[in-house]
Amino acid sequence: MRKIILSVILITILVLTFISNFIISDNPIPAEAVKFDTGDTAWMIVATAFVLLMTPGLGFFYGGMVGKKNVISTMLQSFMAMVIVTILWVVVAFGLAFGPTIGGIIGNPSSNLFFEGVGTSTAWSLAPTIPFMLFALFQAKFAIITPALITGAFAERIRFWAYLLFMVLFIILIYAPLAHMTWHPDGVFFKMGVLDFAGGTVVHMSAGWAALAGAMFLGKRKVQKANPARITYVLLGTGLLWFGWFGFNAGSALGANGLAVQALGTTTVAAAAAAMAWVFLDKILGHKLSALGACIGAVVGLVAITPAAGFVSIPHAIFIGLFSAIVSNIVVSKFPKGKIDDALDVFACHGVGGMVGMLLTGVFASKAINPAVGDNQGLIFGTPTLFINQLTALVIVSIFAFVASYALFFIVNKITPLRVTEEKEELGLDISQHGEFL
Repeated sequence: MRKIILSVILITILVLTFISNFIISDNPIPAEAVKFDTGDTAWMIVATAFVLLMTPGLGFFYGGMVGKKNVISTMLQSFMAMVIVTILWVVVAFGLAFGPTIGGIIGNPSSNLFFEGVGTSTAWSLAPTIPFMLFALFQAKFAIITPALITGAFAERIRFWAYLLFMVLFIILIYAPLAHMTWHPDGVFFKMGVLDFAGGTVVHMSAGWAALAGAMFLGKRKVQKANPARITYVLLGTGLLWFGWFGFNAGSALGANGLAVQALGTTTVAAAAAAMAWVFLDKILGHKLSALGACIGAVVGLVAITPAAGFVSIPHAIFIGLFSAIVSNIVVSKFPKGKIDDALDVFACHGVGGMVGMLLTGVFASKAINPAVGDNQGLIFGTPTLFINQLTALVIVSIFAFVASYALFFIVNKITPLRVTEEKEELGLDISQHGEFL
């Protein structure tokens, strides 16, 4: 049956793309020519490449943490996100995220199927200085890394084909609605005044809550404490993530401007502060200063600053990095691992880090940094409205992402078993799923 389904998918895409000139109209050219900025366009091309690099970086980050017999499968899960989500995004998901609104919840994909109307002579309303296609491809990289982030929670025990099916459903039914609600001008969160500069809700909270749902649904691994295969992979992956995150955050300014520089600065100091706080806290608690701890701390800081990057000052970014690392470190140490096997602490790092970042955006966002904040500044400036909006969005996204993800795991498991057998888990996913090994 699987062979038939895969054959149908390949043939359908082949046929539709071959006859696309008959079923898809040419990209519309506006009555008034759009004047693109070459500097903005150049920077956004580079930023798009930066963000794509984060996903193989994540593969190294996760791959180094798992046991040796699961390294290839773990890294391949990230790589295949680049493959599957890219095609899915072009075919339908971009329209679901950024197409004409349906009730402020999701976009109508009909006008953007196979990137119809997404060309190089038009522009997105909130990014008028770069081609529309460039904006769409930049956003594709955010969609790619989000399901890849989830994989750390159910590492070493999920069937690969079931993961691919979950990924497709997650992008269509969870990621796209959240992106639309948060970043589309007609989205419900956008209209509420919720601030999410680069993906605190859309990427990290959705991935964190989905990770918790997946860990709960799949159950514990047979052996939970495997020695990390390659700490050097984790260090390399962290470096690639930190590098790529400059495109993630600074690129979300959608131009080569002062706001991009501000986001670059806040991202830099938040990551450094979080890494410092994590290893200092480890030492305070009686642990050794470890490479793994430094890497995890840096990533937590990058996660937490993501929603706030273009809204807060440099000192406040340092606070966000320090505070998020302390909170996530405590959550990791107190997480009930004996009951819930979140293998690589995705919820404690990405979910909690994203929530801390969203709330602290509501505390520190300043119109002196970004005039788009307006009068609804952060709580520290004496205005509670933004903080209440951030808290409201946090609660709604948390409930939606967890419940919907758990439902998707349930549905996928009915279609094809999610978990490998005990024998295959014992053998390792590299051999049992892919026939390869280190």
